[in-house]
Amino acid sequence: MRALISVSDKTGIIEFAKGLENLGVEIISTGGTHRALKESGIKVTGISEVTGFPECLDGRVKTLHPNIHAGILAMRSNPEHMKQLSDLNVNTIDIVAVNLYPFKQTILKDGVTRQEAIENIDIGGPTMLRSAAKNYQDVTVIVDPGDYEKVLNELKEEKKVSLNTKFYLCSKVFAHTAHYDTLIASYMRKELEDYSLPDTFTMTYEKIQEMRYGENPHQKAAFYKEVQNAAGLLASAVQLHGKELSFNNINDTNGALELLKEFDEPAVVACKHANPCGAGVSDDIYDAYMKAFNADPTSIFGGIVVFNREIDEKTAVEINKIFVEIIVAPSYEEEALKILKSKKNIRLLQIENILQKQDENTYDIKKVAGGILVQTIDSKLLPENEELKIVTEAIPNEQELKDLLMAWKIVKHTKSNAITIVKNGQSIGIGPGQVNRIWACRQAIEHAYEFLGKESTKGAVLASDAFFPFPDCAEEAAKAGITSIIQPGGSMRDDESIETCNKYNVSMVFTGMRHFKH
Repeated sequence: MRALISVSDKTGIIEFAKGLENLGVEIISTGGTHRALKESGIKVTGISEVTGFPECLDGRVKTLHPNIHAGILAMRSNPEHMKQLSDLNVNTIDIVAVNLYPFKQTILKDGVTRQEAIENIDIGGPTMLRSAAKNYQDVTVIVDPGDYEKVLNELKEEKKVSLNTKFYLCSKVFAHTAHYDTLIASYMRKELEDYSLPDTFTMTYEKIQEMRYGENPHQKAAFYKEVQNAAGLLASAVQLHGKELSFNNINDTNGALELLKEFDEPAVVACKHANPCGAGVSDDIYDAYMKAFNADPTSIFGGIVVFNREIDEKTAVEINKIFVEIIVAPSYEEEALKILKSKKNIRLLQIENILQKQDENTYDIKKVAGGILVQTIDSKLLPENEELKIVTEAIPNEQELKDLLMAWKIVKHTKSNAITIVKNGQSIGIGPGQVNRIWACRQAIEHAYEFLGKESTKGAVLASDAFFPFPDCAEEAAKAGITSIIQPGGSMRDDESIETCNKYNVSMVFTGMRHFKH
């Protein structure tokens, strides 16, 4: 029995090779692996001794030779194949342990050049893996160091590797090479700055967390991340305290973070079931938190609260007065962390570059039965190089303009149909996910009344994620004392809403851009 070993990741390879040697397996190897095995006292044959041809072109050509691939691909049950091997003086190769050049590690390095990336595209490795996997009935192929022990145990106990194990190992190979090739293709698309939607869509992800269950207890789930620099994203979060995040925890936290990234000033966002339930901005993170809390002290209970500034001791004390499921911040004062950790069930996450936004060409993917919907992320807030269009006789003042933009940011990240109401840097009413806009409008107003009183909406502003199909929302807003409205515009009945606003001396601003979040 002969084994060919050529690995970039040398985890466990010495122990594996020694185990094979003890079983009487002849070992063939290449380059750095050959040196490592030889230095460990393992008897190993160099690849050139098998091919009769030197490694050349800086190692680009080593294993691409008939003596290697014929030895791997020959079907042992086919007499003609075995006769040809005998005639050609080629011996079979029964075990192939190969892992590939570190392309992923290379492209994730800061300042990597295109040439460095290209040189780390493996050619011979994938070819050997595919050859061995194709002939899995006769060849044991190992791409994952985690499988070395399993193979050795079967060889020790049964004198062979079972067909089921061989097929299992074969399936891992094709998954691995597909992942590898997808990384290369994705890298090249980025290098080309090709942001089109291709005819065939292939992406690859790596599992970072197995979950107890999914959205519901009867569903399986896992958390996968894209192979990229995930700075500022949930996939890069460091958990400082608490049990692991669930499927719903991750989904909801991601929604909160997306909204948080809209703010440069100190801001706090509270979320429940992927919808914001409170948001506050201020010069002080404590004050921002109190605004978010007071916006809806009921829904924040058991919710997710995200901060874009360090959490101090004063804020931590206030947070601990209620039960909060998850806290996310770029950092924590030492005393603040101690206070928050006093509650066993709270999850504390740290994302250092929390203000960093995703590239505007990042894909947003939604699964539907039988396929996926792919689009670029909704990265813009307002149309580029365009000013807000004031369409009423009344003009919003400076504070109203600030609040309008805040309301617009919140409504962008609230499930459609959505209405948000803001006053003095605080969300005071949110109406998410209704089947018609007037219900969302009434819900937002009632929300404000419930927690902040009947006078809270006077002098407030309102945002709608899409245009008003009827003037009823403008009418409802005016009755509540709301003084300014921001919406995309574009309805055939815009004039009716404008006329209603003029009637009540309410200013209305058109953005020319909608933000559906279905």
